[in-house]
Amino acid sequence: MEYTRQTAVTGGFDDVVDATTAALKDEGFGVLSDIDIRATLREKLGEEFRQYRILGACNPPLAFDGLTEEIELGALLPCNVIVYESDDGDIVVSAVDPDQLLGIADNDALDPIATEVSERFDRVLAAVTDEFDPASEA
Repeated sequence: MEYTRQTAVTGGFDDVVDATTAALKDEGFGVLSDIDIRATLREKLGEEFRQYRILGACNPPLAFDGLTEEIELGALLPCNVIVYESDDGDIVVSAVDPDQLLGIADNDALDPIATEVSERFDRVLAAVTDEFDPASEA
């Protein structure tokens, strides 16, 4: 089962994180949390891991609409977007698939919200792809 939407680009890791954050902002999402998995695993376990960040993205109006329809939806928020180094050296940007995520709630009233978030995430991924690989498509 596919549960993410993603793109892979060639660029500096921090530059891709910054571009992803900017593209999210352009689509009305704020980053509520930024978890550096590499640093956390090093600190907590003494283990080395590839560069890997989890960005907790939230669009307040869409979150409000979702919570109004389904009060328990907060357990699925914020929507996570991850940025990580792939085995082949590319930087992958991967966003949770809102259709899959909101489908868990089994509430048809959430379908338009899932569609809206999906469209916005697709534009985020396209913007990142265009910034680093202008000749490519997401």
